[in-house]
Amino acid sequence: MSFLILMHDPLAGTLLLLATLWLAAKVGGELALRLKLPAVTGELVAGLAFAVLHRAWTAFPDVAASPATELLGGLGVVVLMFAVGLESTVPQMLKVGVASLRVALIGVVLPMAAGLAGAWLLLPQGSPLVLDLFIGACLCATSIGISAQVLREKGASHSVAGRIIVGAAVVDDVLGLLVLVAVSGLVGAAGGAAGPSLAGTLALALGFLAVALTLGRLATPHLFSLASRFRGRQVLLPLGLGFAFLLAWLGNLAGLASIVGAYAAGLILEPAHIEDLERRERRTLEELVHPLVSVLSPLFFVLMGARIDPSAFFRPATLGFAAVLAVLGVAGKLLAGYGGGRGVRAAVVGWGMVPRGEVGLIFVATGAQLQLNGVPLLSADVQAGVIGALLLTTIAGPVGLGWVLRGRRQR
Repeated sequence: MSFLILMHDPLAGTLLLLATLWLAAKVGGELALRLKLPAVTGELVAGLAFAVLHRAWTAFPDVAASPATELLGGLGVVVLMFAVGLESTVPQMLKVGVASLRVALIGVVLPMAAGLAGAWLLLPQGSPLVLDLFIGACLCATSIGISAQVLREKGASHSVAGRIIVGAAVVDDVLGLLVLVAVSGLVGAAGGAAGPSLAGTLALALGFLAVALTLGRLATPHLFSLASRFRGRQVLLPLGLGFAFLLAWLGNLAGLASIVGAYAAGLILEPAHIEDLERRERRTLEELVHPLVSVLSPLFFVLMGARIDPSAFFRPATLGFAAVLAVLGVAGKLLAGYGGGRGVRAAVVGWGMVPRGEVGLIFVATGAQLQLNGVPLLSADVQAGVIGALLLTTIAGPVGLGWVLRGRRQR
């Protein structure tokens, strides 16, 4: 009897699906790494393969429609943004220097303007302006993780250009999130949705970040000092995640994307605030969160790939759209490299800012959930084209950065 009950366990199908997704993500990521590409590329391709299989064989499960995948993928992106926030602190953001600020500002404005122009020229006449703006916003993102790995491999992490890239990426993250908030607010206004104006949306975003970062930095040392008196051995990770999820919920309550609150939580939790717990558990919070990111974030990227309409992705028009956006996105970031100033290799800084990676995909995922007059903002063709452009820049970034760094050594 118990055996029959287990055989008819409604959870069994979900467990098989998740096992398949994780294995496919790891195999795809491994193949990408062997081809000298970022692992996220392989994870996206794995998701695209699931979409192809479902359309070719209807008995194959629709990964994109699975509630379990949706839930775990959503958790993955929240945890990922929390981990990105943990990599920086508020003082670091204030000390990145004028050069990093210039690079970040140029690296947001130029790619967004180029993407806006490209979308306006290539999309059908009559497309809403907010769609063009959103595509431009997707191109302004920067993924520092990929460039940081290349800098470490080439021994350039502590060079002047390396420090400028990291500092600019920190500022770029904040500016990119604000752009995402602003464009999302414009979509709501264009669709006639009741809500704050663009100025009100930006003010709300800046206000939330200011209050969270100010009060959070004042309160978290006391909260985690009290938590250090707990007798349990594993306290830091549950409290850290609870804090991140709480701020993500508060950010959503304020009308912002949950990822904004999660990112703010990571910025707030500085090492000095949690050093007692880290010393007791002999692990940093970043080290504890990393396995969760490794487990959950691949599901998010596989889900992104599975949402792509394969027929749209391989249409010549879509591929051309992706190629043009990629070229414009790369050009904008390369020009941003000249913001580093005299004595700094603009090519190194520029190529270091090129990869979009997971940050750009988070933007696309947010846009896929937005609706304009009851219709998804990003159609299947547009979504496939933008993801294709992000993939191309994610591949081009480390290749170009490795090339210019190798050229420096040879000279």
